[in-house]
Amino acid sequence: MEPAHNERMSTLTAEQAKLILGAVGLPSLQAEHPVTRGVIAAIPPDKIDYRPDDIVKSAIDLAWHIVTAENRFLESVINGAFDLTPVPRPDTIRTSDGVNRWYSERFEKNVARLAQLPGEQLTKIINFRGIFQLPAVVYVQIALNHSIHHRGQLSMYLRPMGAKVPSIYGESYDARIAREAAQAPQV
Repeated sequence: MEPAHNERMSTLTAEQAKLILGAVGLPSLQAEHPVTRGVIAAIPPDKIDYRPDDIVKSAIDLAWHIVTAENRFLESVINGAFDLTPVPRPDTIRTSDGVNRWYSERFEKNVARLAQLPGEQLTKIINFRGIFQLPAVVYVQIALNHSIHHRGQLSMYLRPMGAKVPSIYGESYDARIAREAAQAPQV
């Protein structure tokens, strides 16, 4: 990071951090959560092991990465430090519904906890793997960016695996076709 950027971050006040979280962070999390759930839900049960190439994660493993990493970032804000302990997918979670159930439960708890944080905790500098040293509140946006990035990857798996692509930031082709079919006069 350039020095001017680090200097600006170090002058973030508790009030500014609360404003950022309340006006941008929490509403963005709440808006993106159902979209991410929808992309994960679109994985067909018989295609969870689909991968477009041998070097990439399977659909279920990519979905698990999205939900665990997002919650890891949120929990780092809550706890004031990153816990980088791996979170392997339990053997009991073998469907997109299972991933989404885990995701929703953890997400709701973490969002509620975030909303209660004092501004001083949101300005605490947190180290991420020696790469970033940023105020805690900034990691909420990084969590969103990370989830959106990988959600895009997962959405690109869907059509080749024979699934329908849900609407993300506007109506998808598949959603349009379904809407038009539902609106067509019944003969």
